[in-house]
This record gives sequence, structure tokens and C-alpha cells, in this order.
Amino acid sequence: MNRLTTTELAVHEWGSGSPVLLVHGSLATAPEEWPAQLPLADEGYHLIAPDRRGYGDSSAAVGEDYLVDADDLVPLLEETHGDGGVHLVGHSYGGLSAMVVAARHPDSVRSLALLEPPAFVATRNQPAAKALEDRIRFMWDDDDPDSEWLLRFLEVIGTDRDDLPPGLVDQILDMVPVMRNGRPDWDDELPIAELAAAPFPILVASGGHSGGFEAMSDELATQLGASRVVAEGAGHEIQLTGEPINQLLADFWRSAR
Repeated sequence: MNRLTTTELAVHEWGSGSPVLLVHGSLATAPEEWPAQLPLADEGYHLIAPDRRGYGDSSAAVGEDYLVDADDLVPLLEETHGDGGVHLVGHSYGGLSAMVVAARHPDSVRSLALLEPPAFVATRNQPAAKALEDRIRFMWDDDDPDSEWLLRFLEVIGTDRDDLPPGLVDQILDMVPVMRNGRPDWDDELPIAELAAAPFPILVASGGHSGGFEAMSDELATQLGASRVVAEGAGHEIQLTGEPINQLLADFWRSAR
């Protein structure tokens, strides 16, 4: 089932049961990012996956902004408040908006799972994480054509284009300007202290493919007092591992009841 929220987000939904809000990363739409999670809809979970502003069928945007995204997610959180809150999952850039909205509305969140969020601002004390940030920042303002820039970016974050579904690189090329014109990952403070004090459990997952992301995830989990897991096999696109990450998420959600 698809619908629009009051903020004109296109929302894709599968299954019924405990609500799970899935927030996709950059260069993606919800149907492209979360297909491997559909088996969870048959296990008692109501999957709610919006296209973030600027992507898919949601409202247009010159550039993505995780602070705006956090505001956009509020109506979806409010819908689940009476059900005891939502299991919130954020991948990559979507993890930043998930962190912000969870800190602002802790009573609407049952658990928070973060899949390699680029939390550079909070993890610069780790050399490998700082080196990854420097590589991304170095390429951010260059004038390469979008097609060349995209391939370089995927290489930097540890996504092998050969591991992506056929034709996906061509499909996401039109999304590159939304990312390149967006709020950079390193621009604003993240609500680390608020999340560390929040009443819900937190999980930080990485893909076991990048020293920078591993160091970042380790440090972020330490600061948040979070559980820490690794799901290997799909690089930065952890959700595409399917069963491995689904099992880790389902175990985490059961423990959060």
C-alpha cells in the first residue's frame, strides 16, 4: 500500500503488526533500498518506508537535508505513538535523520537501529573515521560530471557497483544532484547525549568492509551505549544482506519489547 503524508512524503507499507519505520539513505528510494526486508512483513511487522524529500514520489528538493527529514518523519512517528512507539531503522544518511527525530521524540520510539550512519562529527577522534571523512570532503566540491562523481563516491564508501542490482547505477544517476546539493554529513552536531540518555535501546550495525566505517560504528556505539553488530556481504548497503541483517534486527526488536 502506498500513500502520502501531510508533508507529502510517499510512503510504502507492507505487512501488519509491530510498526517499523525504515529511513533510506542517499541515492535511493524506499522500494530500491528495502526489498530484502520484506520477509519481516510476514513475521508480525508493519514496515513503513517513506521516500525522503527529494527522492522517489515525495516532495521535490534542491538538496537533501537530514534536519528537514527529521521534521518530515514526525507524522509517521505520531501515528505509532499509541501502539507503544515504532522500531526506527536508518541507513547511511537516513540514519542521521533517524537519530535527530528519535532524540526529539523519544516517547514515540521503541528502538533505534543505525546502519552505518555517517556520524563524522561525533567520531573524529578515531583516525580511520577521520580519514574517511577527509576523503569524502575532498571530493565534495569538485566539478566532475555526476556520472564520474557517482562512481568515485561509491568506491569511497565501499559499495562495489557489481554488487548492486543490474541497472541500479544508471537509475540513481538522476539522484546525484540531490545529494551533492544537500546538507553535508559533517555540518551539524548530532544529539549524542540525548540519545545516550533515551529510554529505548540502540543498535549500531556495520558491514565489515571499511576500516573507516568500522571505527566510526565502534565509537558511535560506545558513545550511545548501544549494542554493536556486523553484517557482512553487501558493503555499505547493509540492508541488502537480507537474512543476516533481518535476523539481527528481529532479535533486537524482540529484546526491546
